[in-house]
Amino acid sequence: MSKTVDLNADMGESFGAWSLGNDSALLDIVTSANIACGFHAGDPDVMARTMKLAFEKDVGIGAHPGFPDLRGFGRHRMHLPRAQLENAVRYQLGAAQAMAKVAGGHVRHLKLHGALANMCAENYEMAHGCYRAALDVDPDIIIMVLAGTEQQKAVEALGCAFAAEIFADRAYNDDATLVDRSLEGAVIHDAELAAARMVDMVQSGAMIAQSGKRIPTRIDTICMHGDTPEAVEIARAVRAALEAAGIKITAFANG
Repeated sequence: MSKTVDLNADMGESFGAWSLGNDSALLDIVTSANIACGFHAGDPDVMARTMKLAFEKDVGIGAHPGFPDLRGFGRHRMHLPRAQLENAVRYQLGAAQAMAKVAGGHVRHLKLHGALANMCAENYEMAHGCYRAALDVDPDIIIMVLAGTEQQKAVEALGCAFAAEIFADRAYNDDATLVDRSLEGAVIHDAELAAARMVDMVQSGAMIAQSGKRIPTRIDTICMHGDTPEAVEIARAVRAALEAAGIKITAFANG
């Protein structure tokens, strides 16, 4: 049976007069969009505009909640009381649902952003709480998780629909977490290198760590960060390489 994989990108990360990323171009390439909900980036106007464009281009709409950290783009680690954190997830998902409905679509998935995602990849209880909070709002939502981490363990325990994600533009540690952005080689800027890595990972069913270690995993979707300067170039190269290898690009199934 031929392999299939979804392509997703984080987007809707402009704010007011400040513009970031080429969302329109990415939406011509990817099959799922993770749209910022105003805490780490984005605002109501950006959310509405991005969701309308995603709906028009038949791209799956996802909520992309993060820490309340506009200054740090959601990449500063924060230690919030668990109840506050869970309410922050519910609040952002609710905002995303409202904007998607007005755009004519609906929120089909949720993916955590930045430091919140990284902390949940390391901390099962934190991940479990965030995902349970999202499921309180929508029991049928698909949770996009960092494959092979505590995030995946949490959704498996919750028994909810999920999509396991790998990254085209990030390097991996041996424990399936992402190499810290402060370290050399953490972010991959070479489109051809990113494309070759993705074909290798999807065909072998494993993440390839920076050390060369292979970590077997389910792979449902591949992410390109919309704020990476080479995001569109990487997305095009990844899609072309996967299709050339006989791998079909399609939105992930519901669970």
